[in-house]
Amino acid sequence: MDMQATLDEIAEAVGPQIGSGVVAEYIPRLAAVNPDQFGMSVVMNDGSSYGVGDFEVPFSIQSISKVFTLVLALQASGDAIWDRVGREPSGAAFNSLAQLEFKRGIPRNPFMNAGALVVTDHLLGVSGTDANPLLDLLRTESGNPEIRPDALVSTSEAGHSDRNRSIAYLLSSFGNLRNEVGAVLDRYFDQCAISMSCAELASAGAFLSRGGVRADGTELISPLQAKRVNAVMLTAGFYDAAAEFAYRVGLPGKSGVGGGILAIVPGKCSICVWAPGLDSAGNSLVGMAALDEFTSRTGWSVF
Repeated sequence: MDMQATLDEIAEAVGPQIGSGVVAEYIPRLAAVNPDQFGMSVVMNDGSSYGVGDFEVPFSIQSISKVFTLVLALQASGDAIWDRVGREPSGAAFNSLAQLEFKRGIPRNPFMNAGALVVTDHLLGVSGTDANPLLDLLRTESGNPEIRPDALVSTSEAGHSDRNRSIAYLLSSFGNLRNEVGAVLDRYFDQCAISMSCAELASAGAFLSRGGVRADGTELISPLQAKRVNAVMLTAGFYDAAAEFAYRVGLPGKSGVGGGILAIVPGKCSICVWAPGLDSAGNSLVGMAALDEFTSRTGWSVF
């Protein structure tokens, strides 16, 4: 297969849709992003990489960071994180409080905001506030030691965070946050504000297509853990549109309201696509279309 030609064809196919959707208006810094952008990158398990469009333009990874924090929690503590957060699809918005109240402080899954806050709290308990294992992992696996949070995005999120603060205090009231709420929120805002390109994110996530093996050949997580992370991505990576993504694309994936989507073809490759305009569920509208084209053209799907 000529992967570069395939990406070029996909870009041409989705071209008329570029600019569609609505940028994340509830975060002022993201609301200012030009929606007329599209990039896509593929990193194969043999190390070869391909890209099209704006695949080297950095963007705010937002909730895609939740995949990597979950991986780090599993690496550090094994299955202990599952005592504090579930693994079921939510069928609700990413910032829902209703299920959290019903489940008495146990989030439905680690990719909802509530679950990600618990995972962030867990990592703070393991590494402390001085270390940042997420940045270390992303820098190493992407090959870019300069990756960091965009301070303006982080400040913008912190200034418009009433709902996330409500979630954090509700978690704390049920005893499911063990660190100071402010410290957990600060780390959470920073990790969502990390800026990376499609090329960098596809490289950073490629260990999930290699069964947990890092770029240097060492094991980050076990093949069993990699399988389970991919499973949670498939069932819960797109909030209340997870079934729609499985139906259209058929891959494990995780979206972010910055317009990025990380998708994994186990045993073959890692893919990242970016287009800032979002659909009603908060997922990249053109990104979904591009990944639909990708699996339809390649036949690479878990189904």
